[in-house]
Amino acid sequence: MGSIIGTMGCSSSVADRKSENVIRAAILIQKWYRFTMARLEMRRRYSLSIFQSIEYADEQDQLQLSNFFTFMLDHCTHPDAVSQIFTSPSAPQVVDEDLCLKEFEKKIDVPDSYYGPRLSFPLTVEDANALLHAFRNEQLLHARYVLQLLSETRRVLKEMPNITHLSTSYSKEITVCGDLHGNLDDLLLIFYKNGLPSEQNRYVFNGDFVDRGKNSMEILIILFAFLLIYPNDLHLNRGNHEDYIMNLRYGFTKEVSKKYKDHWKQILCLLRDVFSWLPLATIIDSKVLILHGGISDTTDLDFLNALERNKLKSLMRPPKSVRNRQDQVKKRIPTTKPSKHIANQHVAGKTQHISSSGFTEPSGSDLPPDPALKEWKQILDILWSDPRSQNGCTPNKCRGGGCYFGPDVTAKLFERYNLKMLIRSHEFKPEGYEISHDGKVITIFSASNYYEEGSNRGAYIKLNPELTPRFVQYQVSKFTRRQNLRERVGTIESSALKSLREKIYAHRSELISAFAQYDVNGTGRISVNDWAAAMESVLQLELPWRMLRSQLAQMNSDGEVDFMSCFYDLKMGQPTKEAQPALAETLCRYRKDLEIIFNIIDKDHSGLISVEEFSQTWRLFTSHLGIDTQDDSIDKLVLSIDYNKDGHIDFNEFLEAFHVVHRLEKKATS
Repeated sequence: MGSIIGTMGCSSSVADRKSENVIRAAILIQKWYRFTMARLEMRRRYSLSIFQSIEYADEQDQLQLSNFFTFMLDHCTHPDAVSQIFTSPSAPQVVDEDLCLKEFEKKIDVPDSYYGPRLSFPLTVEDANALLHAFRNEQLLHARYVLQLLSETRRVLKEMPNITHLSTSYSKEITVCGDLHGNLDDLLLIFYKNGLPSEQNRYVFNGDFVDRGKNSMEILIILFAFLLIYPNDLHLNRGNHEDYIMNLRYGFTKEVSKKYKDHWKQILCLLRDVFSWLPLATIIDSKVLILHGGISDTTDLDFLNALERNKLKSLMRPPKSVRNRQDQVKKRIPTTKPSKHIANQHVAGKTQHISSSGFTEPSGSDLPPDPALKEWKQILDILWSDPRSQNGCTPNKCRGGGCYFGPDVTAKLFERYNLKMLIRSHEFKPEGYEISHDGKVITIFSASNYYEEGSNRGAYIKLNPELTPRFVQYQVSKFTRRQNLRERVGTIESSALKSLREKIYAHRSELISAFAQYDVNGTGRISVNDWAAAMESVLQLELPWRMLRSQLAQMNSDGEVDFMSCFYDLKMGQPTKEAQPALAETLCRYRKDLEIIFNIIDKDHSGLISVEEFSQTWRLFTSHLGIDTQDDSIDKLVLSIDYNKDGHIDFNEFLEAFHVVHRLEKKATS
């Protein structure tokens, strides 16, 4: 009996040990899994931070570029060459305000070979369905119908107030969508999941329909068609990208010119007007304010509702009275070159205040109040601002326009107008939405895969009569379903680091100078802390540089960074011996800007401009931005690529030579 009990006890202890081993193994696997997931999430987050920081830095550059556009439009020695797209009254491409639908029919032929949708006005639901079917199959709508649609859209928008008031009592729910940015697949997926707009299925689209994506035109056509069919049930707010100068930089102008080679200038002229007539905000049940960007401590909804919104065709080109006022301020204040991140500074004993709009004026200024300035700043703030968790209202230093507004600013506006919720867009969110300010502010972003395939979800909001928000998330997935999580994160990380390396190379000279300040002995090596400080001082991207160091620069056994290794994997596209290193770097940095400017000058859209136009534009550009380059060096460079010596150059080919090439394309690893 004793031996039997002993045997049973032995078996029990063996089973216990096995059970303990299983538990230990499970705990180890769980720890490994959690560590792996945390590491992947960290990589995903810093990749998205890189994308967003570069995007905001690009918007700051856009504001600087907008001043140059204004300068060119006002002072260029060949105004017909530069401003013909938008300002020349004699240009036959400009669409007459009084052109009616019948006149478009007479002026523009639709050939029998055209197999796309043929629209007749007033539009019906069948027309809208035909458009959806055509765009799913990558067909274009003929230019005649585009112009007719835009003309009718302008007519309807002109009848609408600046702030639209809606009520949930007329339908069960209202759907609110955020930025689409030319991603047609997102719009089609929203309609598939949520149904097409109708009297029973009402929508508010909160701006930024265009730019960045490749199907901005198709999105506008679909939204405008449903607006004409259901003007009381589909509502559109203006975003900061419904702006013709923004469109020059971020792709929409180029998209239209490629898709409508014969009528692109007419379409863009009409769109400039249509954008200016888009309502500025929507209020639901007198409680929910919907606008694109945000608010400031001076936001006045009554003032916004009363101003003439169509006067501001572009917020990037302030009214002339505002520009004259800025010139007066410059004359009164000694010239300085402040950091783009400094909001307040002291000049000659006076405090120089930079408002949320970026307008600089000394405190206690005796300049008289300017109504145009107030209108411009009010609209700029609601289209460009972002919420933050800290109280107060400060200039939006990341974007360069609008402001950061805190919970106290939100509470103050809500108290004044008896509101309970602010829905805004304008800002990328990984999950498609974000709730802030104790649930009072909701950000909704509807463009999935915004930075890269798999980078984020899109979302929309459904508001019921109790005004309780319900979020619906989605993600268009063409390739990501075939990838596991590690592969998806690797793709996002690789793309983000590629963009960052290009940014680094474009500031090569400045970075080397910054590194040299820490390298007092000329060893070519500095500490990680010094390397990170130098990177931030030049690039000002507010990134976790110490964490990124292993991806960007090599470190020796002593823990010092070989700072020149930042540039080892990069080179210029097709180096030309006539291009001095400093000139090549400048062309690389401003390549996007120059492409936009040269496309404006290229009147016949041939891709060719004269050597003289090129040189003159370059001198104006460098003079305006304070770039120190030698005139003869650019002249020699331009002449060297006039291969057939006919006095013209292919500027796209020229600029392509100054893009950054990644010599060793590193694939993301765990």
